[in-house]
Amino acid sequence: MRVLDLVLPERCAICAMPGRALCERCATSLARLAPPVCDRCGSPGPWPVRRCAECAGRRLAFASARSAIVYDARARALVRAWKERGRRRLAHEAAAIVAEVLPPAPVVALVPVPGDPERAWERGDIPARSLAIELGFAWGLPSLDVLVRTRALRPQRGLSLGERRRNVRGSVGTVDGVPREVCVVDDVYTSGATVDACARACRSAGARVVRVVTFARAVR
Repeated sequence: MRVLDLVLPERCAICAMPGRALCERCATSLARLAPPVCDRCGSPGPWPVRRCAECAGRRLAFASARSAIVYDARARALVRAWKERGRRRLAHEAAAIVAEVLPPAPVVALVPVPGDPERAWERGDIPARSLAIELGFAWGLPSLDVLVRTRALRPQRGLSLGERRRNVRGSVGTVDGVPREVCVVDDVYTSGATVDACARACRSAGARVVRVVTFARAVR
C-alpha cells in the first residue's frame, strides 16, 4: 500500500465509496452495449443493419466502431473523474470493462487518439493513450503512438454534430509508418468525428483496415 493511499484513500469515481477507483457495484451498474448494433458505426438499434441513420451517407474512414458501455450519467461521472481530475487508475478499470464486453479487435496494433498538447500538459495524462496501453495488456496487442495533433482544437463539448466534424477535419497526422490493420482507441464515441479523422490519417499513412474501439458511446 502506498503512503498516499493512507492519507487520501481511493474512492469510487461514481459513488465515492472508499476502497477502489471503481467499486464493483458501480462497475456492474454501467450499461453494457450489446447486439444488435449498426455493423459500421456500432450504434445500438432494434435490429442489425449495415448502415444506420447516424452513419448513412457519411464517408467514414473506419471499417467498424464498437463501444463497451452507454455514455449515460454514471459513465459521464467516471470519464469526468478520469479526464478532468487525474484519476489515472480508471484507465485500468475501463480497459477491463472493454475486454469483458468486446472480443479482441482483429488487428496487429492499437493506436490511441492523440491528445491536445496543452490539455495533456495540464492533465499530465492522455486518457486514450492510457486506455490503449491497458487494453493492449488485456488483448496481447502493442499500442503505437503514431498519431499527432497537427493544430490546436477548440473543445468539442457543446458543439453540434456538424461543428464537431468540421472542428477535427484535417487535425490529425502521423509521425511514423502505420501497420496495415490497426484499431483506433478513444474514451468516448460521440459523433465519430474524432476517430474518423484518426482513421483517415492512419489510412493516408498506409493502413488498409482501420477499426475503432471506445470505452463509452453516446446513444441518441
